[in-house]
Parts: sequence; C-alpha cells; structure tokens
Amino acid sequence: MIVLAITNQKGGVGKTTTAINLAAALAMRGKRTLLIDLDPQANSSMSYIDLATVEKSTYDLLMGERQLTDIVRETQVQNLDLAPARISLAKAENKLIGELEGHFKLRDALDACKKKYDFIVIDTPPTLGIITANALVASSHVLVPVQSSYFALEGTEDLLETVEKIRARPNPELKLLGAVITMHDKRTTLARDVQKAIVQLFGNKVFKTTITKSIRLEESPAHRESIFTFAPQSSGALEYYKLCEEVIERV
Repeated sequence: MIVLAITNQKGGVGKTTTAINLAAALAMRGKRTLLIDLDPQANSSMSYIDLATVEKSTYDLLMGERQLTDIVRETQVQNLDLAPARISLAKAENKLIGELEGHFKLRDALDACKKKYDFIVIDTPPTLGIITANALVASSHVLVPVQSSYFALEGTEDLLETVEKIRARPNPELKLLGAVITMHDKRTTLARDVQKAIVQLFGNKVFKTTITKSIRLEESPAHRESIFTFAPQSSGALEYYKLCEEVIERV
C-alpha cells in the first residue's frame, strides 16, 4: 500500500486540486484508492460529497473516537473512497500537541486498511503543525505541489527540513516522491524563471508533467466532480492523468 501525503505549508498552491484529481486518476486506473482529508477547510471533502451529510470525520479518527471504517464514504468515482474532514478538525491541533503519541494517530488508524487499498492520498493543511506531521509519519511518500509564482519557494526549506526530521526518527521509510509545478503559465518569462529555480532546488525530483493554469480545474469542485468527469477533454484532465502515470512509475 502506497500512502502519499500531498503537502506544502503555503496555501493556494494547488494542493487540494492535486489531491482530488490525482486520487481520481489513480481510481480510474483501477487502483483501490482512499482520499483522506486532513485540512480543516474540508475542500477535498466538498469536492465529492455534501458536508451537511458528514457526521463523523477525520477529527474523530485522530481523537481515537472512531475507526477509519466508521468514517469512510464512497464517492461517485469507482474505486475511490473518502475520509472526510469538517471544520472541527482545527481543534485537533491543540489537543494532539499534549499527547505523547500525538504524531502517530493516523499511522495507527491506517493499520486496519493495509489490504483494502492500493493507494491512500492525504490532503494536508497549509501548515507544518501536528496534523501535517501525522500525515508524514503515516506516509510512505510525500509529493510537494509548488505554484509557479514569484514566492513559490518561500518556506520550502522549512518543509524539506520537516520531512528530514520525520525521516530521522518517527518514519525513516518516508521518501520524497517529487515536486509538481502547478498554476503554470509558460507564456510568461517569470513562470519560466520560477520553473528553473524549482528545478535547481529539487533536481530530478521535479515531475515532467506541469499543471497549467485552468479555469476548469477551479470550477470542477463546485460541481462535486473531478476534472475527469467535469471537463474530460481539458488540459487539466490530460495533465493530471499524465501526473498519475508518473506517480505510478516512481513508486
């Protein structure tokens, strides 16, 4: 089972867009996939289900009040399940800090589903707190979306340092799968310069596939659909399918 954390402490970099569409692409490839929403904003959850119908969420999972099987929901995408979040997840940060085993809650919860899924994709909050640490401790790989903008690499060193700290002690098996450039506009000189800077930092860990700016990608969650059913002929659909192919090759 591959557990893939999609993480970047910066908001608005295409993290959730990558999580929901990569998970959908893996499911379309016949991979039994679980999308876990660990972001209190619950945008991944809203992309597939009505939050008003969610009674138990990843907050209850991290608090040890529910098993994973109690909160998982089927989605309209074949082979894709969802462990939804609610705004209450924001309370978990303070509650877990004081617990001795606070970083291991998600890893322990995933033990029950090792044989059920081929891939687990985790959408994380835009912070480097204990919820993100739970995702990294539970994961086998980490994927970093990096926005193609002037401030793209701000804070990236902190993220990579956090990954190294997790690898040093609680999860020595954690691997950096790669960085994917998102919201890219190849027509601008700035975007090309940023792309070079990202390649300088991550080297061959940068995915060949680049996700370009797309209105369709922004619109699809509002319809509770992935890009593959909302706009299957769009550039976003093609690019996320190609990214999925690269992910499968790398793992």
